[in-house]
Amino acid sequence: MLKFVKKLIRGIVVAFFASTILSVVALRFIPVWFTPLMFIRCYEQAKEGRELRMSHRWVSLDEMSASMPVAVIASEDANFLNHHGFDFEAIEHAAKRNKEHPEKQKLGASTISQQTAKNVFLWPGRSWVRKGFEVYFTALIELLWPKERIIEVYLNSIETGEGIYGVEAVSRENWGLRASQISKEQCALIAATLPNPRKFSSKSPSNYMKKRQKRILHEMNFVKFP
Repeated sequence: MLKFVKKLIRGIVVAFFASTILSVVALRFIPVWFTPLMFIRCYEQAKEGRELRMSHRWVSLDEMSASMPVAVIASEDANFLNHHGFDFEAIEHAAKRNKEHPEKQKLGASTISQQTAKNVFLWPGRSWVRKGFEVYFTALIELLWPKERIIEVYLNSIETGEGIYGVEAVSRENWGLRASQISKEQCALIAATLPNPRKFSSKSPSNYMKKRQKRILHEMNFVKFP
């Protein structure tokens, strides 16, 4: 019995690593048409009796405005091109700030690579188990994908509004434009919504959003991509 259990566990571990590595290798080349979050949001909409909505269009990086990756790097992860998936300085800063000011909203330190791993392979949540899987998949995509592919998948899989996913879909929904046609200012506005795209609107931005947009436009001057 013990031998059987050991063999079973070994088989499960081997199958897990083989399947996840093959998935990451495949998605280096194959468009990510759907993510777990898209299905979770559809389930939430159905449960609440709302109309099902999932707007998503995959486009390659060269079919997006050149300002779009620059905007999200400036907004979300200034060290994206230099780190290997984890920004330890940002993690240390966030931990220190959260400890000193527990009454404030917790400051996160997830990189674009971590967010991509979470969006494509995992589910929302803050458990240690999910975080462990996030670390694993982040390391894999950093090892097996170039930075250009990571940012391409990120920009196609991020939630950009209620039932809207990716830069192409939000560009069409908001302004009737393709992702290649949006301006630098519109790119910064999309990036400004990313902390909470279902709360913040890039179509009808508040004064707070416009301030974030202005700051991101300034930070974009210091980002060079690729």
